Amino acid sequence: MKIHEYQAKAILAKFGVPVPRGEMVTKKDEARAAAQRLGVPVVVVKAQIHAGGRGKAGGVKLAKSADEAYSNAERILGMKLVTPQTGEEGRIVHRLLIEEGLDIKRELYVSVLVDRVTGMPIFMASASGGMEIEEVAKDHPEAILRETIDPASGFQAFQARKIAFGLGLAPEVVSAAVPFFQSLYRAFIETDASMIEINPCVVTGDGRLVALDAKVIFDDNALYRHPEYKDLRDLDEETPLEVEASKFKLNYIKLDGTVGCMVNGAGLAMATMDIIKLSGGSPANFLDVGGGASEDQVKNAFRILLSDPNVKAVFVNIFGGILRCDVLASGVVNAAKELRFKIPVVVRMEGTNVKQGQEILRSSGLNFTIAAGMKDGAEKVVKLAGGAR
Repeated sequence: MKIHEYQAKAILAKFGVPVPRGEMVTKKDEARAAAQRLGVPVVVVKAQIHAGGRGKAGGVKLAKSADEAYSNAERILGMKLVTPQTGEEGRIVHRLLIEEGLDIKRELYVSVLVDRVTGMPIFMASASGGMEIEEVAKDHPEAILRETIDPASGFQAFQARKIAFGLGLAPEVVSAAVPFFQSLYRAFIETDASMIEINPCVVTGDGRLVALDAKVIFDDNALYRHPEYKDLRDLDEETPLEVEASKFKLNYIKLDGTVGCMVNGAGLAMATMDIIKLSGGSPANFLDVGGGASEDQVKNAFRILLSDPNVKAVFVNIFGGILRCDVLASGVVNAAKELRFKIPVVVRMEGTNVKQGQEILRSSGLNFTIAAGMKDGAEKVVKLAGGAR
């Protein structure tokens, strides 16, 4: 689950990570009042959306007076920000962060995330702060410092010093960096985050280290341990169909193709999208109904799939284990009868009770296409969706 910058900074501050003073506002008059309360020569007006690249898109402005903060807020509120992370559809700005300006001497990049290779947390840092870290990693991988953390012993002071000296920080700044980095790791562990990213983390003129920006993503699987974070979710920042799918514990991500996909298991879902592309088609979504989906979940999955007007055909690709093939077939048939959809559906299933499942589809009297395998199913659904694109 993603949260806004102002929310992330409030959480980090509780763990002792220095952040600028600021207030979240939703109205232009509130922006003026917030700037007056901050009482500093320069404030920053920052659009709050779940995406990076806001500054280049016009969503971050400096203001040297409360009236200028008001004017900037008037321009940014309601603006559709289009950044590399939002895609062409962009995001509408509903909230702003009014924050004190700082005397910035250096910009750094620091983050803590889970390293999928080692299965352990990793602390990453770079002296190239304020830049897209993906570009830095691509063009200058040697510029990124990495420190793997043993969860049993935690992030040690010597590791924090190693990172600080690797960034070329002055000795007096190193003394501030060590507790900063350790507080960041403590926040990562205790909030069950999957990533905490500070870009940029700045060194100020008086030698302080401050999180000028902050991105926190929580591990959805651990949210049951943190009911206090439930209200931090901003549904305006999520695709409506994805929000609807989450109500039924379905993992759904909308894409821009024409072939709707309903699969059980994330790995199989990825493979399904790949084979659709290989067959000349384009997937309209990622949809994982899970290993133990019920008939009701299958029906709701279909309803969500068909809510996308771009879907011209549906590929149901199921490996029957916990979710038996006969249960799936019954769910598909009941969904077809209840929703009365007209678009073609190709079903490929293997595993537990596969013959019973196929018989349920054949005897339904409905127009299902049963595939002999993944490749056969992909080729048939691409053809039914209008052919290769």
